Amino acid sequence: MPPMHVTVCVLTYRRPAMLHRCLEALLQQEVAGFTYSIVVVDNDAGGSARELVELLARSSSVLVEYHREPVQSISLARNKAVESSRGELVAFIDDDEFPERSWLASLFASYRTYSVDGVLGPVLPFFQVQPPRWLAKSGLCDRRSFPTGTILSSSRYMRTGNVLLRRAVFQGEAAPFDPRLGRTGGEDADLFGRLLCKGHSFVWCQEARVHEEVPVERQKRSYHIRRAFIRGVTSADDEPLVSLGTLKSLVAVA
Repeated sequence: MPPMHVTVCVLTYRRPAMLHRCLEALLQQEVAGFTYSIVVVDNDAGGSARELVELLARSSSVLVEYHREPVQSISLARNKAVESSRGELVAFIDDDEFPERSWLASLFASYRTYSVDGVLGPVLPFFQVQPPRWLAKSGLCDRRSFPTGTILSSSRYMRTGNVLLRRAVFQGEAAPFDPRLGRTGGEDADLFGRLLCKGHSFVWCQEARVHEEVPVERQKRSYHIRRAFIRGVTSADDEPLVSLGTLKSLVAVA
């Protein structure tokens, strides 16, 4: 029986330096019991990433494919990536992230060990320069993580920045990522919420680490205040008038 194949999907939009770093790291992944290829979906109508991707593809032993989604929509770009994938497994990573060498092998090992539909891992903040002291102490850029093997039962902790999925979970979904959320975000949490309702299983792999660059504009208090306010409003939409969501927004305003 041939080894299982993983398609690693990378979405990009006018971030050539970050995309180059991400692809370089992906091309150096350790392989154990599987093969893999890379699909890049460019969400720039002008196709600005084509030259870079095709240049790397020509010099790589790993298959690297370039696709373009001209309509600016994160949902449509993700759907294009799923449509273009091959093999039994699909992984997602963002263009402003870069994985450690053991990333894909760690995800795959947990997939085999726990016999689940998907495996998620930590996204760690990466600063090109020393961040402000208040930001480093606050932990605002840190994301929740769990011990390896932890069963994930809430879409609150599930994103597509670091995930390996059984391709079969997309069957029967003409557009797995909701196009209505293509410009607002939240399309990944929406998908995971629906998959959980269908009974699909997911676990955490703490060893499958990727690093996400935190640009200077996200190191300002004003950015985190706006972010907290929006999150509070979003969660309050599905909650009573006086709820955790409204309290988040009130705290952010203060």
